[in-house]
Amino acid sequence: MAHHGPHGAALGDEPSPRRVLGSETPYSGRIWDVVQDTFELSADSEPLVRDYIDHPGAVAVLVLDDQERVLLVRQYRHPVGMQLWEIPAGLLDVRDEDPLDAAARELAEEADLTAGRWDVLVEMFNSPGSSSEALRIYLARQPADVPHHERFERTEEEAEMQSRWVPLDEAVQAVLEGRIHNPSAVAGLLAAASARSRGFTGLRPADTPWTAHPRFRSTSG
Repeated sequence: MAHHGPHGAALGDEPSPRRVLGSETPYSGRIWDVVQDTFELSADSEPLVRDYIDHPGAVAVLVLDDQERVLLVRQYRHPVGMQLWEIPAGLLDVRDEDPLDAAARELAEEADLTAGRWDVLVEMFNSPGSSSEALRIYLARQPADVPHHERFERTEEEAEMQSRWVPLDEAVQAVLEGRIHNPSAVAGLLAAASARSRGFTGLRPADTPWTAHPRFRSTSG
């Protein structure tokens, strides 16, 4: 149940569009661009200029089996120079692909798994001061193996991926002890533990409109 403040509105972030006076793209990359916007906070304020990464967004999957184990995958991340334990995830870089379909695709490609039940677990902006990246994490239950002849051939960093089934409580403890750092893993594991404590009631359906994603706002409603 949502808790309401003194004005009757449930606690939550909300869109607050500001007038953009100009927009440039100082850098165009292979996956994302750096955009420079000039905008007004209010009609009588001086214009502000901000640079940020224009990101397509991403999805991630917290897989939980009937033994309350989660699937973690280990991948090298060059910007931080570390092998990180993560949950299956990927960019929304396929044109017009539904986020749930993207999550199912990433789960099959990175973990050779399908899932019988899907729910929205948690949503977040990874770095809202410097990037438009929106992330939706799904809870996937009733996992099953993808047949060997249908499995995806992983390349580049993904070719070295390792996977491990870990008890949820053990994975949460690794987060709290500072041994897991990937944001989708941290958020997904803590959210899954919280959801479990409530018997997984109150989770949103997997097809819930993603109104916080900047690119989906105009089409959600």
